[in-house]
Amino acid sequence: MSDAVMTRTMGTGEPVRGSPVRRMSASDQIHHALRERIVSLELKPGQNLSRGETAEFYGVSQTPVRDAMLKLEQDGLLVIYPQSKTEVSKIDVGQARETQFLRLSIELEVTRRLAALVDKAPLASTRQILSRQENALQDGDLELFAQLDRRFHLSLCEATGVANLWRLVAARSGHIDRLRNLNLPEPGKTANIVFYHRQILEALEAGDKVAVEVAVREHLSGTLAAVEEIMARHPEYF
Repeated sequence: MSDAVMTRTMGTGEPVRGSPVRRMSASDQIHHALRERIVSLELKPGQNLSRGETAEFYGVSQTPVRDAMLKLEQDGLLVIYPQSKTEVSKIDVGQARETQFLRLSIELEVTRRLAALVDKAPLASTRQILSRQENALQDGDLELFAQLDRRFHLSLCEATGVANLWRLVAARSGHIDRLRNLNLPEPGKTANIVFYHRQILEALEAGDKVAVEVAVREHLSGTLAAVEEIMARHPEYF
């Protein structure tokens, strides 16, 4: 990590060295790596994180690890007990609802603007992402599927020049993302996501503002509509 190479985990939890990252500090890289492991549920709520062991795992000093953990605490994904321990936080449903409210507000305006476009060329990237997501669904690749899910929505924001707003929401989305990842393996969930992505894109390409608003509202309400069932299946996460 000292040579600015990201270390990450794959399936087994073993560290794998990736491509060089030159524009991120060590603490930013640690923050990103730990956040991904928390959101993906590799690191589960209540799990203890040792600063020393984490530093050893990533091959860095404890200083960038400390800074990354403080930022993750601000994100609501870690709970730090001074002079005691650091734990992955439980999923905060209230915070998830707030983030979803913000995301819905932004995406409704984004899709309204895209539906009004005469030139649909900005949607080409979204169409390509959807095609790749459909392939990931067929292959049963949930990790890639989830990545493309995020890319689909980001591409809509990019098409309207408000990608930074998406990143602002994404930074606050740790709790809703964990809820979504708990629900993703449920039968029919991934197919349902692709269905609504098709509905959204087709409505945008047709310039149908009413249809796209209905599709966005129904799509983004799915996870929180199932929150009681998710909590009943996984009470240890809350």
